[in-house]
Amino acid sequence: MVLQLESLLAKLITKRVADLYLLPTDSGYRLLANQSGRLSLLAHLANEKAQHWISNLKFRANMAVSEHRRPQAGAIHWHEGQQVDLRLSSVGDYNGRESLVVRFIYELAEQEYRLLLPDQWRRLKGAVAKRGMVLFAGPTGSGKTTTMYRLAAEFKAGVVMTIEDPVEIREPAFLQLQVNRLAGMDYQDLLRVGLRHRPQVFIIGEIRDGQTAQMAVQAALSGHLVLATVHARTATGVLARLQQLGVEPYYLFQTLSGVCYQRLLPTDNGQLAVLFDLLLDQQLVAAVSRPDGGMSDEWQNNLAQAVCNGQITAETSRQFQNG
Repeated sequence: MVLQLESLLAKLITKRVADLYLLPTDSGYRLLANQSGRLSLLAHLANEKAQHWISNLKFRANMAVSEHRRPQAGAIHWHEGQQVDLRLSSVGDYNGRESLVVRFIYELAEQEYRLLLPDQWRRLKGAVAKRGMVLFAGPTGSGKTTTMYRLAAEFKAGVVMTIEDPVEIREPAFLQLQVNRLAGMDYQDLLRVGLRHRPQVFIIGEIRDGQTAQMAVQAALSGHLVLATVHARTATGVLARLQQLGVEPYYLFQTLSGVCYQRLLPTDNGQLAVLFDLLLDQQLVAAVSRPDGGMSDEWQNNLAQAVCNGQITAETSRQFQNG
């Protein structure tokens, strides 16, 4: 059984699958994979086999194998063939049947980071050069962390500090801190420490509460470049979310240099490429005043242009028209 599991993981990593799900049903388990935002059924597993796989993965991730109900999280460093971090999350349902989700975090080499429209990178770098706060949104696995790391790497002479939960990309040139709530190190605590360390660039894994949002704003007001993610379905949704977290529009005007929503699109040559929906300059000012609406007209135009250029299919354009 273990060899089957190892073979499966190796195959999924080769295909660069984003997530693996082991979900209980009345008759056993469903084995599902998420690749490029599409969920596919890999197999139906008998209870005994699925539970054996779950126990094996939990053991390797330093999770409590005997605990089947309470939520747990763990990590495995995969070194066979390539280095991949596996993030595990388990929880039991109301019947005590345990489910497990494995998230695959890949090291993205420079040559693997492709832009559907290269000129967008120049515009995004222009926003970063202004310092202040640049915020990112997009689904899990859309490459937000990779984008922030690449932008921060532009500041080669500066100190870059990351605060994440968990650290997703190992970068020896950065000072990387990881949230550990049991040890009293949440985003807010690590931001306080970070401000005393006086880095030029902050990368914040996620702004998820009002206190973290306020501290990120203070860091940007103090002259730091702050790169952070916010859960939102669109670029304008990022602004609405920050206001919901208690950040006044005045401070958004003062600190924001740009907002970026991004997706990874499958291209005609079988690879993935990043497309941004950017709020910069006057568009950003207008959006702060009215933080509502869906994807921008520019996003729709860029999709249409990519179809005309033969980069993506019309079906891909329709699939991503709402972000």
